[in-house]
Amino acid sequence: MPRLGLSATVLDARDPIALAGFYQALLGWETAAQDPTWCTLRAPGGGAGLSFQLEPVHEAPTWPAREGAGQMQMHLDIGVDDLDAAAELAISLGAREASWQPQPEVRVMLDPEGHPFCLFPFEPAS
Repeated sequence: MPRLGLSATVLDARDPIALAGFYQALLGWETAAQDPTWCTLRAPGGGAGLSFQLEPVHEAPTWPAREGAGQMQMHLDIGVDDLDAAAELAISLGAREASWQPQPEVRVMLDPEGHPFCLFPFEPAS
């Protein structure tokens, strides 16, 4: 059996370099590869990365989903130690809070290209 491993999750963007910059500032990750149409970020400790590819006709998904509209196919979950401070940071970097929040302990945000992502408290250590 061949060896397989997840390399990265890829988000389409009209401006992949700018969107990578948003997540780089939000997560503190490092640029691993970049050209005008592609950028990959990696966590300093290793693991799967987050990549951004040029999609000139990218349209933001609809959140919450509704029939007949472009639907979210995936989203990022980002653990935080301070939900309010993390949301404020994301907003200061260009995100916005989604108008519909389905859970009080999770904050649904939309990145500058409209991709939903969730901020949630880290699970307590057991």
